[in-house]
Amino acid sequence: MTADTPARIRGPQVALNVLRGGLVGAAEIVPGVSGGTVALVVGIFEDLIEAAGHVVTAARLVITGKRKAAAAALRAARWRVVIPALAGMIAAVILGAKLLEPVIADHPVGARAVFGGLILASLAVPFRMVGRWRTREITLGLLAAAATVFLTGIPPSSASAPNLFAVGAVAALAICALVLPGVSGSFILLSFGIYEPTLAALNDRDFTYIGVFMLGATIGLSLFVKGLQYLLEHHHRVTLAVMTGLMAGSLRALWPWQDSERGLLAPDSNWPQMLLLALAGAVVVIALIVAERRQTNLNQVH
Repeated sequence: MTADTPARIRGPQVALNVLRGGLVGAAEIVPGVSGGTVALVVGIFEDLIEAAGHVVTAARLVITGKRKAAAAALRAARWRVVIPALAGMIAAVILGAKLLEPVIADHPVGARAVFGGLILASLAVPFRMVGRWRTREITLGLLAAAATVFLTGIPPSSASAPNLFAVGAVAALAICALVLPGVSGSFILLSFGIYEPTLAALNDRDFTYIGVFMLGATIGLSLFVKGLQYLLEHHHRVTLAVMTGLMAGSLRALWPWQDSERGLLAPDSNWPQMLLLALAGAVVVIALIVAERRQTNLNQVH
């Protein structure tokens, strides 16, 4: 490897990480689609989790007066990956609030078909990471899938003007979806009736609403991320088995034909087109998996 190779590689890597973050951000605004799932697929899940953990650790150290240790904790994060990814996520969320949401609203059946195909193909990622599925992993995976099927079948509530305390509380819960593949943050917002108000706040630049939402999300992340890190470090296979079950169960929310109360309907005459859309979504994920493996191999070579 020549001396100028890292400089040539760095630009494409930054652009790729921005794109990865953009895909995660786009997924986060789609009910039923997990940003954590996409983060897992595109290969930045563990980087985001580790960075969030270091930030939480640094904040606690600052409170106790250990500023040097806090700085060391922050330096441990892979910011060259996380910062471009966060930039892509923010841009995707802002753009998606204006562009993607109307498309989903006008074509809900087709949108669910596409995202269903995406999630179905994504199952291969945590499934393979588990390795050998024994009785314990199978049982926990099935229980997680059953719980998700039940939760995604709960009829949506409605709240045109939720109070800010509720916004912060729901945001604290929804942010967990970012670090827990299989759970959709937007779906949580939809279940509590603040999905549309949140999109409206983004489009209208309602900074009070956005500020309360971000504060709640920060609190939720700080409380949850350490627990997930512990599970991944000490109960890796079991945690991934549960994640696989959560992802599989979330497919119930993405069945294309549903009524306004989330009841499942029989396919109508357009089922061939919906099947093609689902296959298109699956192809996108497969392409991402292949691209990630090639990028990983390239990094190992260099």
